[in-house]
Amino acid sequence: MGTNFKRKIEDFVCENCGQGAEGNGYTNHCPKCLWSKHVDINPGDRAAECGGMMRPAKVEIEKGEYVLTHRCVKCGREKRNKMSPKDNFQEVLKIS
Repeated sequence: MGTNFKRKIEDFVCENCGQGAEGNGYTNHCPKCLWSKHVDINPGDRAAECGGMMRPAKVEIEKGEYVLTHRCVKCGREKRNKMSPKDNFQEVLKIS
């Protein structure tokens, strides 16, 4: 991880679908619907003032791993994150 990464272990309730999610310090999106929230400037810092919901926009495969790109519905910012084996693969298929 880069020097700007701050591991923050937090559980949360998805503001898109209402699903509870257990955070592990790397979790940045709901494993059920794959939506996220624009809360960070750098991963884990909780410094973004936007607070908009981030829609899962695309999925790519890089070095054998799925990478999810989110786009903020409020400000348009895009962020990428590796997917977890716990993520709902049916949602991945809807995006791709």
